[in-house]
Amino acid sequence: MRDLGVVSRRYMASYVLFNQALADCLELHPTDLQCLNLLGLEAGPVTTGRIAELTGLTTGSATRLADRLEKAGYVTRRRCTEDRRKVLVELVPERMAEFGKVWGRLNGAWWEMFDGYEDDEIALIARHMRRTMELSTSQIERLRSGEF
Repeated sequence: MRDLGVVSRRYMASYVLFNQALADCLELHPTDLQCLNLLGLEAGPVTTGRIAELTGLTTGSATRLADRLEKAGYVTRRRCTEDRRKVLVELVPERMAEFGKVWGRLNGAWWEMFDGYEDDEIALIARHMRRTMELSTSQIERLRSGEF
């Protein structure tokens, strides 16, 4: 368990540092980069309220994040046709394609690493990642509520 604790800390730090390096490469803030990642998983345009839900930011901070992404050319805003009071944040496909090219140049190394695993090992890693996301979500809520 001690080794797991050390490896876990190094793993998390390496991911944060990788995220920072990728964000730097794209001239984005690390949170903005992950917001783009999450927006790419959404079915379509979203409100800033949804951005707040996805990122755990306040709606004011989510609005400022959308401002930065719009200024960088990654998103546009438009009024919702069904409810004109709502403003939708929409990814700009050309800018996301540029993001995809950078990721594509890095992605091969990740797939090579995973090629060294058997199917049952991949399933274990995926299960671990899902459980980690669930635990992280509950720990974030706990931290933000002051319960710790």
